[in-house]
Amino acid sequence: MTLELSAFGKRFSGQTGIGELMDDLGRALGGQDDMLMMGGGNPGHIPEMQAIWRRRMEEILGEGQRFEQMLGNYDPPQGNARFISSLVRCLNDACGWDLTEENVCVTNGGQTAFFCLLNMLAGKQTNGRRKRILFPLTPEYIGYADQGVDSELFVANKPQFEFIDDHTFKYHVDFESLDVGDDVAAICVSRPTNPTGNVLTDDEIGQLAKLADARGIPLIIDNAYGSPFPNAMFTEVQPVWNENIVLTLSLSKLGLPGTRTGIVIARKEITSALSSMNAVVGLANGNIGQVLVEPLLASGELIRISREIIQPYYYRKSLRAVERVHECFDAKLPYRVHKSEGAFFLWLWFERLPITTQELYRRLKERRTLVVPGRYFFYGLDGDWQHSHECIRMTFSQSDETVQKGVAIIAEEMARAYAV
Repeated sequence: MTLELSAFGKRFSGQTGIGELMDDLGRALGGQDDMLMMGGGNPGHIPEMQAIWRRRMEEILGEGQRFEQMLGNYDPPQGNARFISSLVRCLNDACGWDLTEENVCVTNGGQTAFFCLLNMLAGKQTNGRRKRILFPLTPEYIGYADQGVDSELFVANKPQFEFIDDHTFKYHVDFESLDVGDDVAAICVSRPTNPTGNVLTDDEIGQLAKLADARGIPLIIDNAYGSPFPNAMFTEVQPVWNENIVLTLSLSKLGLPGTRTGIVIARKEITSALSSMNAVVGLANGNIGQVLVEPLLASGELIRISREIIQPYYYRKSLRAVERVHECFDAKLPYRVHKSEGAFFLWLWFERLPITTQELYRRLKERRTLVVPGRYFFYGLDGDWQHSHECIRMTFSQSDETVQKGVAIIAEEMARAYAV
């Protein structure tokens, strides 16, 4: 008997970039493949952070019925009330905001938050019109690309290039070419940007917020790697929120990806709608991450450890990875590295690459080294763009030994490609 899938079923059960990435990631980290995992976004195993989570679990076990309640009780669809209250106080103290508990909704991971947000705002409207999500700076996070229930949910804008030196560059929002049309339901950015490690400046965020406000649409900022936690950022910027901004955070990059805990900060009508969607899709959210982290929010310790442990850890790994790239790559090769300003990745651009990055991915996989081809990050553009076939994303969050070996193999394959 042949299984006949609905349009929805076919759309979300087919091959996707994020599906391929997570399958490779899970196999490599799960020990099924002897691979150098240079492509995924799994956070590093920071010993100091692992000790904190072990300590917290031990504390929970000693807190009366806390452990049994964490595993045995449903929380409300909005999230754990104690967690939300501590989060609000923590963010207000750290950022000078004026949040209330009504401004928060917890989700089963940031990916789920964006599936709900993007489809809640864009797609077919009740009046029959169709609206889209605008990404003002491409490339953008691979995980957004296939989330639209409707096709053609996204529109993207090519960046401006700043050339810092012979082998370093940075993307900027090209405001002169940016068109926020009547069919745009929201503007969306990640900051720091996954995949490139780019951090939009305060001025760029301010201009985008003004554009969104003038059109009466939200500005969505994916803050999964950002300030004040986990603070995997290497440049100083101001955390920003107002009632026209939807800010998302995550516990994953603290070292808790297995808890699947996402956070949405928005005005009440948005968080209320998300809570209703939580109830329909999943009844309630996972409890473990919220219970683990809540006392660290209440005491402010989470902000301190983000600043004193997480940020320096990834900054040092970023410096070592960039240094390794310059050590291994022939200076005569036309390679460029995006300025590393945050997150867990280096974005490598190979101008006039004689092969596609999909072919490069295949060759590297044969050598037990995994990266992510750049083309997956350039959705929403009209037509093809050669630049999208000349870039790859690699992570530096894995062990130094893995990064050292992986970069050397990538450099060898690039030399071979240009020698053809």
